Amino acid sequence: MSTRDHSTTRRGFLQSAAAGVAVSAMTHPAMAQKQPPVALEEYSPTYFTAEEWTFILAATARLIPSEGDGPGATETRVPVFIDLQLAGDFGNAADWYMEGPHVPDAPAQFGYQSPLTPAEVYRAGIAEFDEWCRQNHNAPFAELDAATQDAALTALQKGDIKLASTQGASFFGLLLQNTKEGYFADPLYGGNHGMAAWVHIGFPGARASYLEWVGIDKPYPLGPVSISGERA
Repeated sequence: MSTRDHSTTRRGFLQSAAAGVAVSAMTHPAMAQKQPPVALEEYSPTYFTAEEWTFILAATARLIPSEGDGPGATETRVPVFIDLQLAGDFGNAADWYMEGPHVPDAPAQFGYQSPLTPAEVYRAGIAEFDEWCRQNHNAPFAELDAATQDAALTALQKGDIKLASTQGASFFGLLLQNTKEGYFADPLYGGNHGMAAWVHIGFPGARASYLEWVGIDKPYPLGPVSISGERA
């Protein structure tokens, strides 16, 4: 699936992605926010450098764009989710088996095949991909126009751009996976701000009981509820 498909068939893409997203791998929730979160422009990343943060803002905004019939990655604060996860156990591969040998072309059932942690893959991948953009388009990724960004991401996805620095890990695969996870995760983890993604696809969230709706043949009318008890 190309990055352009993500914007043109958004609702179908997001509904199918929601069914396959495994957020359980993410183990560090963000602190429940009593006050409205700061704007993304004012957010101070926990893991990313300023340059990396600029890239993540731009890349996630192309994977789930703001234009369309639902919220984009920017509105749902997906970049914050990714930043917090990379700063925690997921980013450090704390509970992954990381011993060698690492065989990049091994079948998928053999598991993760890189000596780099997810956080290290992002750091190396962003730097090398940005350098590729400079060499081929005379600017880092975040400064390219949307069409050129889409083309660059598609080339990365298809493997037309080889990133030696990630040592066998799929930087694009990890970025896309984490973007979808941040979009659909409970807001406790920093993304899916206001449960906007859940509202968009009609997911009820963490509601505990539906007994009163058993046998009722009509759409469920109540909005989603988060783990912390927020209601959309």
